[in-house]
Amino acid sequence: MNIRARPILIVVGNSKPRGKELILLNSKKATAPSTPNFKIRNKIERNCLALITNFNLVSEDKIILGIDPGTTVMGYGLIHVKKKEVTLINFGIIQLKKIDNHADKLKRILERLNGLILEFKPDEMAIEAPFFGKNVQSMLKLGRAQGVAIAASLNHNVPYEEYSPRRIKQSITGKGGASKEQVAAMLQSILKFEEMPKYLDATDGLAVALCHHYSKGKGENNKNKSSSWAGFIQTNPKRLKK
Repeated sequence: MNIRARPILIVVGNSKPRGKELILLNSKKATAPSTPNFKIRNKIERNCLALITNFNLVSEDKIILGIDPGTTVMGYGLIHVKKKEVTLINFGIIQLKKIDNHADKLKRILERLNGLILEFKPDEMAIEAPFFGKNVQSMLKLGRAQGVAIAASLNHNVPYEEYSPRRIKQSITGKGGASKEQVAAMLQSILKFEEMPKYLDATDGLAVALCHHYSKGKGENNKNKSSSWAGFIQTNPKRLKK
């Protein structure tokens, strides 16, 4: 992720700060009334100087890779986030249906994701988190596919986050139980792509990337520990009555 902090300086009047004075304006020393820096700050304020160096003016410029894992078809989507604007870069699928051997499928996933990461250079990756199903063997195979995708991102030093299927649908459509078609239609409206893909796994990958952006990067790995009773007691010991 590329972070750019740009100080904005607006001066009205004849008084302008010199180099060292400008550096010390926002330091803790500048707040002491007895210091020269405090006098400098007051003088500048009287001439309507506004110096803003906080992170409210940091502009985000990053690429997010979203992954919808699968052992038959794996979907992916790439979006570019610049300030508040989100644009579509690319989306598609990794076709695994014709590969019989599971190990060969994992190899194909690794090769394709390595290629995508090298080509588009994402700053962050988001992936749909595992869900529990009745078929244990299918769950194991899906978990391996997810693990390979995560390993690919870590191998390229790309941080990743996981999101549950329900949370992804909720963030895009407002409904946790939305269908693939509803998610795809909403994404088409948001990202303005003309043709709907043959496989909606591709739009599912886009949904994961956009969910990551909407969630400000806080997924299953960064859940607030205080959301549970144990976490609440740990962070608020004085609230416990003995």
